[in-house]
Amino acid sequence: MEIQQPPQLTWSSGTAFDLFLSLYVLHHPDRFGLRASWAAGVRSRLPQAEREFLENAQSFLTAPLLWLCSIGEDRSALAALRELAAIPAGERLAVLTRNIDASPEFLAVIRKIQEQGTYTTEDVQVVTQDLARRSISQRPPAILELCKAWSQAEAFGENYLKALNSYYSVFFEEEERRIQPALAFGLAEARSLAVQLPLPELFEQLSHGVQSETWYTAEEIVLVPSFWSSPLIFNARLAPGKVLMVFGSRPKAQTIVPGGSLPETLVDALKALADPTRLRILRHLSTQPLNPTELAHRLRLRPPTVIHHLNALRLAGLVAVSVQADGARRYTLRREVLQDHLQELQIFIDHPRN
Repeated sequence: MEIQQPPQLTWSSGTAFDLFLSLYVLHHPDRFGLRASWAAGVRSRLPQAEREFLENAQSFLTAPLLWLCSIGEDRSALAALRELAAIPAGERLAVLTRNIDASPEFLAVIRKIQEQGTYTTEDVQVVTQDLARRSISQRPPAILELCKAWSQAEAFGENYLKALNSYYSVFFEEEERRIQPALAFGLAEARSLAVQLPLPELFEQLSHGVQSETWYTAEEIVLVPSFWSSPLIFNARLAPGKVLMVFGSRPKAQTIVPGGSLPETLVDALKALADPTRLRILRHLSTQPLNPTELAHRLRLRPPTVIHHLNALRLAGLVAVSVQADGARRYTLRREVLQDHLQELQIFIDHPRN
């Protein structure tokens, strides 16, 4: 990929990112290859009212990356909780959902919903259309929960902070200590790679196989390591010309589930390969890059079905994806990762630990 003017790389780190990302992963375990039963077990530690509140809230919330990048140099989980507590309750939802690409129509509608304390079918349509325009996939029930939250913004802000503090106490306070060494190592390793590799290779390695045209048109890219997002990435536009990339930095030998002994990346790869459709997809991608529509035509499947399989292969690190400026995606086989998994399987079988 030809780069006219390389973007400036800046770095940040802090457990606040994983505080919110872990909450997102625990409510969407299937997207990250996490056992649903274990995720449900963690959520069950919360009091019932707070657990049910978070389940509704996390249907439409993701990590508030723009806000986390604005809270100052201390981006620990406790610092984020203090900063959120300092924001008036009625303004917290705006902070948590801020997106610089939101349209004026969208912003006007949510202001109206907040002021009137209710919403109409037309309001829901405006919200739905704007989220679709920004390529934010939300199911209708989640959009209704979002509109409901805006209609009760002050109560939502109070309940969310209470539930988040409870989540920190019952789970993340201990988890924070576990993941801090991995975050420090991930940041140091990424900064070292940044002086050794060309930008396309650096981004592909940090993102586990993603290339995006928007990264190369940015003036500045802020890179942040995350334990819980591995192997996927989270992106956000922080300002015109400024992009955030939260990259997975969990070591291969370490699993999300504490005490896990099996190599997680290998298990994900074997699960992905144990499907005839995914094997056919990899065979097609081994010859040339293809988009989901082209693959659907060759496989005689619906594009959503193909996208489901591509997501599983992406989670296993077996395919690379190139995202164009208009959002179009093309996939290729990561042949070197496939070879690594085969070698890892051989080593695991030949060298039992117990």
